[in-house]
Amino acid sequence: MRKFVQYEIADAVSFKANLLCFAKKFQRCCFLDSNSEFSEKNINFIAGVDSVSEIISSKNSFESLKRFHKEKNDWLFGFFSYDLKNEVENLSSENFDGVEFPQMNFFQPKYVFIVRNNNIEIRFLSEVSTEEEVATIVQDINNQLQIVNCKLQIVEVKSRISEEEYIHTINKIKNHIHLGDVYETNYCMEFFSEEVEINPAEVFWKLNTTSQTPFSAFYRLNDKYLLCASPERFLKKEGRKIISQPIKGTAKRGKNNSEDNEIKNILSKNEKEKCENVMIVDLVRNDLSKTCNDVKMDELFGVYTFKQWHQMISTVSGEMKKCVHFTDVIKNAFPMGSMTGAPKVRAMELIEQYEKTKRGLYSGTVGYITPEGDFDFNVVIRSILYNASSKYLSFQVGSAITANSIAENEYEECLLKAKGMFEALNINTNIKMNSFSHA
Repeated sequence: MRKFVQYEIADAVSFKANLLCFAKKFQRCCFLDSNSEFSEKNINFIAGVDSVSEIISSKNSFESLKRFHKEKNDWLFGFFSYDLKNEVENLSSENFDGVEFPQMNFFQPKYVFIVRNNNIEIRFLSEVSTEEEVATIVQDINNQLQIVNCKLQIVEVKSRISEEEYIHTINKIKNHIHLGDVYETNYCMEFFSEEVEINPAEVFWKLNTTSQTPFSAFYRLNDKYLLCASPERFLKKEGRKIISQPIKGTAKRGKNNSEDNEIKNILSKNEKEKCENVMIVDLVRNDLSKTCNDVKMDELFGVYTFKQWHQMISTVSGEMKKCVHFTDVIKNAFPMGSMTGAPKVRAMELIEQYEKTKRGLYSGTVGYITPEGDFDFNVVIRSILYNASSKYLSFQVGSAITANSIAENEYEECLLKAKGMFEALNINTNIKMNSFSHA
């Protein structure tokens, strides 16, 4: 049984930094930051810290999660890897994986921290903790040393493919499109560094500070870390209402307000970007219709501004059918259409054929589930994955390829999306990718 206590805090940002320092010490922690300006219901951030029980991927991951949630009837934090597609469809993943996250992990946290403005609510399991222990933890958090600016310098970052190979591959994918094999495919490439040591919390703090996105996440699973600055929501459930907000369409920020507004206006009228967006919206509507009634499009081609980019975001919603379990909603929409393409299965086959790196947790999803079965999950993009034992660091970026794609422009879009990760790792973003080493 969970009880809760509430405290007032003087400075939510300072408390966030201290909580991150505290949470990173545990083998299991999930820190989800909406960043204040994008927060819903005044929730600044939410975290699950320390594990009482957990599940790691099995052959029947979604059924295992269904049973686990029913058994615990409690808060769960966790992730689904992109490669769970192999359970949903007759697919495989054979490409190289340097980080080696499992396909799924969910844990029942010892403590749940929910911060709204300058108030913190801590929900704890009464059978394993007491109010006195929680008070001591709060004092411990307040006494944490502040996260300092990351001074990391990575000597060498490699791209898994060269610019020339990237362009050649895009033209191959476009040939599939011209032949009617697919309409759209999301193609990604990897940057990586070997034998590198970082402080994951410091790098996440810098990534989150320079990007400030509504679905940022810090996740620790033993020696494996996710440092995520995602602007995209995969799925949210509130009561019986299901919401998906796919992103397709990215543009750089301007140097001033006038240039910024001009770029936003151009993005809002860009027929190629709108074509990409509407194809994925149709795919999402089809996915949700399997488990929801009254599926509708609440917003099409909305342009939203973040620190690093402008994004074209659409919103699709539906009412979950009474006979459906919430895990079925996730399963039938997974993986998210914005990271696959259309038709979905054929697009994923081409992704496996042409990409050089196993996606793993990248383009999967991280989030939480409440005792009532409500949930909120992001899309794992604009993210750094790190294995502290093997000292392998990876981040992937990609874009949607359609018949109208120009390979060189898609390449530049990938560099734009990588900008936040480059900056978090203190890599000069003015260096062209073809000046990096290629594996």
